[in-house]
Amino acid sequence: MNPKLVVIGGGTGSFTLLQALKVWTPDITAIVNMSDDGGSTGSLRDELGVLPPGDVRQCLVALSNHPGARDLFSYRFGKGKLANHTVGNIVLSALELQLGSFTKAVELVSDLLSITGRVLPVTEDKHELLLQDGNKLIRGEYTITQHVIKNRDARLFLKPEAKINKLAKTAILQADLVIIAPGNLYGSILPVFCVKGVAKALNSTSAPIVMVANLINKPNQTLNWHVADYIKEVERYIGSGTIDYVLYNKALPAKELLQKYGEDNEFPPSIDKMRFAGISAQAIGANLVAKEIYKPDPKDKVIKRTLIRHDALAVVKQLKRLLNTTKQQDKLNI
Repeated sequence: MNPKLVVIGGGTGSFTLLQALKVWTPDITAIVNMSDDGGSTGSLRDELGVLPPGDVRQCLVALSNHPGARDLFSYRFGKGKLANHTVGNIVLSALELQLGSFTKAVELVSDLLSITGRVLPVTEDKHELLLQDGNKLIRGEYTITQHVIKNRDARLFLKPEAKINKLAKTAILQADLVIIAPGNLYGSILPVFCVKGVAKALNSTSAPIVMVANLINKPNQTLNWHVADYIKEVERYIGSGTIDYVLYNKALPAKELLQKYGEDNEFPPSIDKMRFAGISAQAIGANLVAKEIYKPDPKDKVIKRTLIRHDALAVVKQLKRLLNTTKQQDKLNI
């Protein structure tokens, strides 16, 4: 029987992981961040008043089984009035306006792309992402990701309040495994947990919850962080002890990439074993970094993409092992 997987996140981290997960099981639900306001997505939100299509489009493409349509939806215009826009973003926004529903637009595109599983926006409520950092109020996802956080109790919130998509809630409650994908912590991951009802669903599900830790810290927000710090920060939003496992990388990326990232003060998170004692989640270390170097799209000039990426197949191998282990433990406890 195929396991029911839920993947929470958005952006590159979810894209890489979903491509490998669909080989494992067809029963995948990607629950996607809806706070993006950068690049092509930001322009479409501002000009048309639509929901942000970018992260959803990436997840749809990752799960697509139609090579031609997948390439088309990923095509990014390099010049003219459409420069930096992707075909997929434009199509999703056009369908939302035509059908009057973003969810219906996603369902139609899912059929066009012949995807494995399904993609759900975490919410359909329009909102703005804000960050309260001491006395400073930072507005908008893109601006927040560029902001240097001064106070460790800085907190994200949505205005107006956004409620969880009922389909996303049901998927979490019925899952066999919930996976928090790697990604920009304050831009792609934590905004999902700001949506009302997400934390409650995660605390109500019987599924194990595993977080796949990021490969690189960001100097403006997670400088010198340990893997455990990511767990603590996420659990500020969803409740202490909610995450059952954290899967982290213990292999160094390619030397040339480490040097390149080091110039920007970006380094892998610490994995000192003593620090893991500060969290309840079980830490599982493995060699999870991809050996090949990602080559970015030269037309993608607005948003900087990470070059150091997970070996998605290695991540899936560990997730399979984890799920099998928890199932065996459940049998012993019956």
